[in-house]
Amino acid sequence: GATGSTGSTGVTGPSITATYAFANNTSGTAISVLLGGTNVPLPNNQNIGPGITVSGGNTVFTVANAGNYYISYSINITASLLVSSRITINGAPLAGTINSPAVATTSFSATIITTLAAGDAISLQLFGLLAVATLSTTTPGAVLTIIRLS
Repeated sequence: GATGSTGSTGVTGPSITATYAFANNTSGTAISVLLGGTNVPLPNNQNIGPGITVSGGNTVFTVANAGNYYISYSINITASLLVSSRITINGAPLAGTINSPAVATTSFSATIITTLAAGDAISLQLFGLLAVATLSTTTPGAVLTIIRLS
């Protein structure tokens, strides 16, 4: 038979990706790295959507809602160090984001999709060596992106 007429359009659903955060550090900050980890401050160029809050020190990003999140980071330092990098969730290392190079380097990055609970706190860290790591100013010294996918 003939195709019927098109029905009315339904209500638009929520935009999950409206929950997002972007922040970086372009200041050339010197970070005193501890063996157990030092959070990297991300005070510059913050673009924080609803559903994510940032601590006063710009080191902890807390999600309001549970879901699957895309998390990406990069760190660029001015001198090669045998330091490691990672994302932590509530202070615990997030598997799949840990960079532990075998030789000294100046660049670190990782991207992951992971499930987070409401209230989870995300931080970017340098760890594994007692040293001072100076973030680059010629490229962003550190960048963190968080996007809720579902």
